[in-house]
Amino acid sequence: MRTKSAWLKYQGDYDDIFRVAEEYKRFISNCKTERECVKEAVLRAEKLGFCAWEKVLASGKKLQPGDKFYVNQDQKAIALFVIGKEPLEKGINILGAHIDSPRLDLKSNPLYQDGEMALLDTHYYGGIKKYQWVTLPLAMHGVVVKKDGTVLSICIGEEEEDPVLGVNDLLVHLAQEQLKRNAATVVEGEDLDLTVGNIPLDEEPDGIKKNILNILERKYNITEEDFLSSELVLVPAGKARDFGLDNSMIMAYGHDDKVCSYASLQAIFNATNPVKTTCCLLVDKEEVGSYGASSMHSHFFLHVLSEMCHLNGQDSYLGMRRCLKNSHMLSCDVNSCYDPLYAASMEKKNASYLGHGVVFNKFTGSRGKNGSSEASAEYASKIRSLMDDFSISYQFSELGRVDLGGGGTIAYIMADENVQVIDSGIPVLSMHAPWEVISKVDLYEAVRAYQVFLEHC
Repeated sequence: MRTKSAWLKYQGDYDDIFRVAEEYKRFISNCKTERECVKEAVLRAEKLGFCAWEKVLASGKKLQPGDKFYVNQDQKAIALFVIGKEPLEKGINILGAHIDSPRLDLKSNPLYQDGEMALLDTHYYGGIKKYQWVTLPLAMHGVVVKKDGTVLSICIGEEEEDPVLGVNDLLVHLAQEQLKRNAATVVEGEDLDLTVGNIPLDEEPDGIKKNILNILERKYNITEEDFLSSELVLVPAGKARDFGLDNSMIMAYGHDDKVCSYASLQAIFNATNPVKTTCCLLVDKEEVGSYGASSMHSHFFLHVLSEMCHLNGQDSYLGMRRCLKNSHMLSCDVNSCYDPLYAASMEKKNASYLGHGVVFNKFTGSRGKNGSSEASAEYASKIRSLMDDFSISYQFSELGRVDLGGGGTIAYIMADENVQVIDSGIPVLSMHAPWEVISKVDLYEAVRAYQVFLEHC
């Protein structure tokens, strides 16, 4: 069954599509890490009347329809709620996305000197093609926490006057042996180290390293020991850009999965007076298995839900279980997009297409649906009807050709809690590359689809 380009239905009236795209470009340019996403979400939420969960708990008051609050989990995950007219045990509508993206992380003891250069040792995070990360201008983002608890926010490489960092590559003239390797080992993980300096402080053997340490302490108040309590990551430097001669697309770092996170945030901010309680849940660590205190596996969301039931005079555990049983969720994560340059990896009838609207994946997994969370036919029918009722462009897709690969999302984690869930996202070209590409109209349709889901599912 072939879908149509979503652009066609707007008949040249693209003002709203391009407006949303410009807002998103600002968001993704400024929010390249989980902490930056959470900070931005809190700022926007508070302007719209959301209050911190701690204040709600301290008040001890029963939750009322229209109450809006957010839960900040370790500065790296966030859940935003709007209380609906129906009681919690009738279920809630959840948009769940992740705000981490593939990148390079600094090791705990990263700084060293070799070959008249100072370098920083890294460990890659998430699924990457390692050869794509050499000779790119990279920016350093993150935090350093001093022994006294002072938190220093770091961002180097995003401003015009900032230096950028990068990983060297071997010149092609000497690369005969390197080019005989397969793509997975052309560049080894241990070779993804950053060149950060060349000027020696003195004639000592580690003079260049000492100069870099001197700069770090003078400019940023960072000592070598402070790396032990830091979270510093390397991401492509630069802002999101329009892509294509028709300005129809956006190229940026981290569309996976910040584009769905942005659409989810917009949806809960736009949705007013919901019948059911609504939730936008943005979590960390999806790219590395969803483990850790800020991940979907951490149960922080379930803990808050049980506290909400308790505030409303219900048994916290039984109320939570009844709520989950009657809840619906969109696991909002991006999808691979059909690319004619790599057609052999796709199956045309079941691929998603750029510009054809929001994508639903009935199941994910790989090789015999292994690791799949599969939505029921009844829930898929409900979603289809909802999209059609509001004239939203959508498509159903799988992740590439059978037996070739596959992938997963956070859907299975909430399915394990007895929540009705289906994967939904935006098609992406060059997924997991340093720079990815989406269509502006797909983003626009996703914002609309997510809002309709929150208000009417």
